Amino acid sequence: MFARAEKLRQAGVLGVNERNCEFIMRFNPRRLYPRVDDKAITKELALKAGMAVPELYGIIANQGEVKTFADIVAERESFVIKPAQGSGGDGILVVTGRSHRKRDSFRLASGVLVSRGEIEHHLSNIVGGQYSLSGNRDKALIEYCVNFDPVFAELSYQGVPDIRVIVYRGYPAMAMVRLPTRASDGKANLHQGAVGAGVDMSSGETLDGVLDNEVVDEHPDTGALVAGLRIPHWDFILETAARGFEVTELGYLGVDMVIDKDLGPMILEMNARPGLSIQIANGEGLTQRIARIDEIFAADAAPEERARIARHEFPADRQTSIEF
Repeated sequence: MFARAEKLRQAGVLGVNERNCEFIMRFNPRRLYPRVDDKAITKELALKAGMAVPELYGIIANQGEVKTFADIVAERESFVIKPAQGSGGDGILVVTGRSHRKRDSFRLASGVLVSRGEIEHHLSNIVGGQYSLSGNRDKALIEYCVNFDPVFAELSYQGVPDIRVIVYRGYPAMAMVRLPTRASDGKANLHQGAVGAGVDMSSGETLDGVLDNEVVDEHPDTGALVAGLRIPHWDFILETAARGFEVTELGYLGVDMVIDKDLGPMILEMNARPGLSIQIANGEGLTQRIARIDEIFAADAAPEERARIARHEFPADRQTSIEF
């Protein structure tokens, strides 16, 4: 075990303790956490900065407002419900349509039909804090359901892929695309069974993937090759992720984005404690990239310049990927 840990350290793999002590505690003041821990605040800050986010249809802030759910979605065929302070995809409901026979029955992304009463019960659980990071009372956000870009059609199962970018001191350092699977119930969350595919920062092209900490080259449900997909709008995605630094003032940040087929790239959420599986997906540790950013850091560099530098500095080296 110790030999393997030493091997990973020498390969530049960032561990949880080092991440927490050297980067999160150092660069992410706790007073700023609400900017990313509360998705309603994140959305508001992003909109003020002129960044695109999924449209917010309504907020259920307390138990008494649960009964307003039907009015909020009266004209909506599809929508997403999520806890404002949730994490890891827990508590998210993706509604893709309604029953043709009963307007009060809603079809989830998995194809299952649920009643209005069941959704209201779920909203009540969200407001009660069942899915919140702290366990305290929460709010439920009801927002636009993203229609993902068809470029991902063969690499997604009943869900919307998203792109996670790790941003260090305003510079994009590493990225992956998270691909929903049957096991993840259509959610783009690795701990629930989604596939994470590394991304070549220079081109936006996907590399091999990781599934339950094992390297894979095919999507488990569609059989499509994970590597070789060119992500659309890549330059814009990196520039938007870099702007997340100005919006949140967090020096170690995860920026999650989606690509809507009609509306283009949008900020989904941001994270002050992004996970480290992104290193497995890329076959490379974060430590060297972080050290390089420290060397070239310029406090006055604009987001566009920081994104350009990231594309230049961090191309994928397919010949030297780490064996984790």
